[in-house]
Amino acid sequence: MTASFGAVAGIAALSLAIWVYLYFFHGRFWRCDQRLGLDAPAPAEWPAVIAVVPARNEADVIERSMRSHLDQDYPGPFRIVLVDDSSEDGTGDVARALAKAHPKGDRLDVVSGTPLPPGWVGKMWAVHNGVRRADQVDAQAPYLWLTDADIAHDPGQLRALVAKADSEGLELVSLMVMLHCRRPWERLLIPAFVYFFQKLYPFPRINDPQDKMAGAAGGCMLVRRAALAQSGGIEAIKGAVIDDCALGRNLKAVGPVWLGLTKESHSIRPYEGLKDIWRMVARSAYDQLGYSPLALGGTVVGMILVYLVPPTLALTTPWHGSIAGGAMAGLAWLLMALSYRPTLALYDRPAPAAVLPLAGFLYNLMTLDSALAYYRGKGAFWKGRAQAPVKRG
Repeated sequence: MTASFGAVAGIAALSLAIWVYLYFFHGRFWRCDQRLGLDAPAPAEWPAVIAVVPARNEADVIERSMRSHLDQDYPGPFRIVLVDDSSEDGTGDVARALAKAHPKGDRLDVVSGTPLPPGWVGKMWAVHNGVRRADQVDAQAPYLWLTDADIAHDPGQLRALVAKADSEGLELVSLMVMLHCRRPWERLLIPAFVYFFQKLYPFPRINDPQDKMAGAAGGCMLVRRAALAQSGGIEAIKGAVIDDCALGRNLKAVGPVWLGLTKESHSIRPYEGLKDIWRMVARSAYDQLGYSPLALGGTVVGMILVYLVPPTLALTTPWHGSIAGGAMAGLAWLLMALSYRPTLALYDRPAPAAVLPLAGFLYNLMTLDSALAYYRGKGAFWKGRAQAPVKRG
């Protein structure tokens, strides 16, 4: 019995030690304090910007998204290149109709993508085509605004992005947009997704030019064009599944970058249920681990120790009988809940902070499923095309 008490207390102590590190020493990741404000000084002359938007089968959201781009109150020259990436639902036609009807429709240039060559991920090939078109539209425009076709931006967002980049000499300003979070599964899992992303890529560390940590969020990225060229362009990340973080690493090698949170850019495509969120995570989870079985095993064990052990040992104290173990587990669970509260506040508290272990359990299963798909030779599919590699032989 003493050995059992000791094992429980030892496991609880380890979990608590991890949470003390995460809460106090892991780059302040959980505070959600990296926000794009509106107080950056305006440049003396607003530079030209070209938005590049890849779109594949986005007919149901493309009008709202493109309207938000056309309605930007940006004072400088601004153009939009929408790349219709072999859509089968009339995405390009919807966008062209909007361009004809909108008072600022001449800003919008809808181009058709070209067949996907070997070695390229579909989205990156579409972005590459968009950047080449941007070179034809205005080769001297200092900035490219890389954003997704299912994102809507408030009218002042581009102005804020450019002011931030220009005043601080940044090569990249990137934003984690507000993801759709209204339905039950969204309310449980989407804030957790944002929280886990911040834990993997602590924003304050990314924003520190002296720190090697780098990353970005692909829904909204303002890129200095010269830095993109210096980093090797889109071609340098042509096969990247987690393309935004790959681009962030390349650009931080050139100069300072900044990643933050915003409520002024929104994902307008809802997740229909658990299946949609599961696919979103599973398509890239094993890629995040470098397709390493060792990293997978460590992640699974780590997720159990960090997210499942604290509530389990705290709630089962009457059964295992270790008061010290239960108390340490409860304290670890408290630190977990406290660290989760700022992210929940960002999303207007859609779920109690205490349920983060349940979300962690489901994300653990999604990671395992991502690995299983790889070893079964299925890879990860997104919008009808394989995005992640498959195991051969």
